[in-house]
Amino acid sequence: QVQLVESGGDLVQAGGSLRLSCAASGIAFSFNPMAWYRQAPGKQRELVAGISRGGGSTNYADSGKGRFTIARDDAKNTVYLQMSSLKAEDTAVYYCNAVARNLWGQGTQVTVSS
Repeated sequence: QVQLVESGGDLVQAGGSLRLSCAASGIAFSFNPMAWYRQAPGKQRELVAGISRGGGSTNYADSGKGRFTIARDDAKNTVYLQMSSLKAEDTAVYYCNAVARNLWGQGTQVTVSS
């Protein structure tokens, strides 16, 4: 079955940390650049971070630079988003994207209480 399944979203206090995971199945994971997006209520979906095939290159939205880290484990077909120093404005549904396939997961909710 071709799918991306996100997990790790939770309710956390401001200043806390979370690690999101996205497990891929049914795709050639290692051949796909991967990305994390988020969508807050009433706002457009926005790119949070991206990682190249092999993981040698990463990019981040300004909002997450210095606080978020994207990583991938091709042996586990999984991409991660480590988030620290979380802020209330990080509250959103976070989505995983397999760029080459334009494949999306169902999303995982991150809520940061201030």
